Amino acid sequence: MPVNFDLNDLYAFRALVEYGNFRLAAESICLSQSALSRRIEKLESALGIKLFDRTTRRVTLTLYGQTFAERSDQLLANVESVLADINKVSQDRMGLVTVATVPSAAYYFMPDVIRRFQARYPRVRVKLIDSSAGNVIEAVASGQADFGICFARNLQPNIEFVPLVGDVYVAACRRDHPLARKKSLSWREFYQQDYVGLDQTSGNRHLLDQMLGHIIPERPSLCETRHVTTLLGMVEAGVGIAAVPAMSMPSSAHSVLTHLPLTDPVVKRTVGLIRRSGRMQSYLAGELETLITEQYHAV
Repeated sequence: MPVNFDLNDLYAFRALVEYGNFRLAAESICLSQSALSRRIEKLESALGIKLFDRTTRRVTLTLYGQTFAERSDQLLANVESVLADINKVSQDRMGLVTVATVPSAAYYFMPDVIRRFQARYPRVRVKLIDSSAGNVIEAVASGQADFGICFARNLQPNIEFVPLVGDVYVAACRRDHPLARKKSLSWREFYQQDYVGLDQTSGNRHLLDQMLGHIIPERPSLCETRHVTTLLGMVEAGVGIAAVPAMSMPSSAHSVLTHLPLTDPVVKRTVGLIRRSGRMQSYLAGELETLITEQYHAV
């Protein structure tokens, strides 16, 4: 016999058995009386029996309804027990998920994602390999990381890329810097300032060199660092301005740092998830990937 009702119909039935009144039963499960009535009619139609006798004051079970009530209580108890067991297994699940990520993406995506993931899987550890784009790609390709977060440049043939968000480069400066009053800054103007930059090991440096090869800086950088986060520390200390991905910037409420668009040209990058082709993803890694994707859609 095909089952033409669902769990919500059984919960509606149980509520009506408990309260013996359509209004009270409907309120207890947050339905309208008409919606509750439709669920009961659907259940009776699916079973081919009358479950309730209705009077103006009271709703009572028929003989068939009494038998079904006992069986449905057992069924719902079994379902709820199974769901509780699944939830317990989820909470007790142990393991390690390793994510390789460029530092700017780690700053942008990961803090809230890891907080949510650990609330769901408190016994699972997350290891972040926050490094240059080349190291991130190598960690994923070698299997050292379950997956990575990187931008789509110079990827190996065995690496899959799933785009998440577009990003642009901006000029980071202190709020008390004269440039902070400008609406935008061209790259030629940028290179006329005292600036700090990234060294040759940085994926961001490689991308900027490719995109800005036609622009010759009028002066060298005052200092070079390997990571954008260190670069921002230099800017905050007043060493100079810096060209950084927009997603690496702190919130607009930051007391010291601000940024303005870099133009002529606008340099863009696409940040996304990278995986090794053909590798079977673990359940936990897949769950963390899902949270990262949800985080992108929320921002």
